[in-house]
Amino acid sequence: MLLNLLAGVPVMLFCLLMQAVFVTICLRHYVRFRHVQPAHASQWLNILLLSMVMLLMLLGNFVQIAIWATLFMLLDEFDEFATALYHSAVNFATLGYGDIVMSSRWRLLGPLEAANGILMFGVSTSVMTAAVMDVIKQNVDGLQQRNRP
Repeated sequence: MLLNLLAGVPVMLFCLLMQAVFVTICLRHYVRFRHVQPAHASQWLNILLLSMVMLLMLLGNFVQIAIWATLFMLLDEFDEFATALYHSAVNFATLGYGDIVMSSRWRLLGPLEAANGILMFGVSTSVMTAAVMDVIKQNVDGLQQRNRP
């Protein structure tokens, strides 16, 4: 168990740090873009902006899945990266199919990755929700300004 923690916790911490970087970059660009665009931006511009936020958050999650898969390869759990990536994605998304299992020596890494994944999907969801709420606020403010006498 201790060996699993020694291998998994640093990867989890690295993934948490990396997702914080993705969130920071995403929000910085979102705010910068929002600052220069008109208050009554077109719907297509809002769709593009929200799509970019979603894609960046999803990219952050995909990169973390690949990092965990790399750890599994380094531990000689899988012969092919594609299998390690599939297993990692199942863990990260907390699907728990069980069609591919790790050896008993490293089995605890699955729940560690699942804990990492569920936390990161929550972070991604909160960033996307904040962006959607901001777009809604901008649209409501724009309507109120146009309706003032």
